[in-house]
Amino acid sequence: EIGILGFHELYAKIISIKTIKDLKYFSWCLLHMSVFSQSFSPCGRFLAAGNNYGEIALFSLSAALSPDASEGSQKPILNFTAHDGPVFSLLSTDTHLLSAGNGEISAWSWAELIKKVSQLFSKCILEIPEINAMIINPKDNSLIVGGGDNNIHIMDMETGIFKSVLKGHTDYIHCLCFKEREEEILSGGEDGAVRIWDSRTNRPVHCIEVFKYEECARPQFGKWISCLATDSDWMLCGGGPSLSLWHLRSMSPTSVFPLPGCQREAVFHQDLIMSVGEGPYVSHCLHGGTVKAQIPCTPSSLNTLALNLKNTEHRVMTVGGSSHQIDVFTNFSYRAFSLSF
Repeated sequence: EIGILGFHELYAKIISIKTIKDLKYFSWCLLHMSVFSQSFSPCGRFLAAGNNYGEIALFSLSAALSPDASEGSQKPILNFTAHDGPVFSLLSTDTHLLSAGNGEISAWSWAELIKKVSQLFSKCILEIPEINAMIINPKDNSLIVGGGDNNIHIMDMETGIFKSVLKGHTDYIHCLCFKEREEEILSGGEDGAVRIWDSRTNRPVHCIEVFKYEECARPQFGKWISCLATDSDWMLCGGGPSLSLWHLRSMSPTSVFPLPGCQREAVFHQDLIMSVGEGPYVSHCLHGGTVKAQIPCTPSSLNTLALNLKNTEHRVMTVGGSSHQIDVFTNFSYRAFSLSF
């Protein structure tokens, strides 16, 4: 086990490991760790990541990107247990880090976390298994939540009261995004549908069953939608069906990307589309449907991709997946180094 991990990886933990059994368990945990979620602090100087064991690790990007950075700079400055099960989703507000687990959402003060204090600010218990997605509606500062009860729940952030429920999906909701100009909520789920909702009236606007479009369908992977992103009149979606670019005015796919496996996260960035999923690489795609490049990563499969564009000093892309390591890209065309959970 020591040979697999390396003595440097174990050094920080060795004083708390009392027996060979503990060491084997620690080794097993690292080897089977998956990073499910990420969120940058409002200032852009810190990264929070959540794993399958319910832990949140806080990393200092300032330290890791410093010219004087050492191996220790790539370790968490704070590591704590947030949920009994996986941390399915993380989301930052101006003041708090929100974490979602199985049936609960917890809030942690960024001011306290930066001081290396993991004091729980508040917790909301919900009858929702696997809260997979959280987004903020910037128009009214409400929290939009989707998960395993097939519904979208909207909470007033000022009062903490859930004020409405959007019903329509027939299976788990995996992903959410917000289209600001039209004030529309987009949701994707296990049922293979992308549903579009008017956030002002909470009424459905459109339903796109992506798996029914022959150019997108991949029956061998299923019909579930695992990633969504919007940019003006455009939408990215993928999962079981191929990752595809849709024109939302015509409600039709304009490009289908020839990526193997299921994509779990995709984002628009300038003239590129960046995507991660099954396979050890970040795919750079052009809007016309061409895969421009595939950048190698440490994990063999990827769950989450995040862009920190808040300031030029800490401008990075981070990706995580089936590993205790989170890859950091200062130039989006190659991996600069890895943070270690």
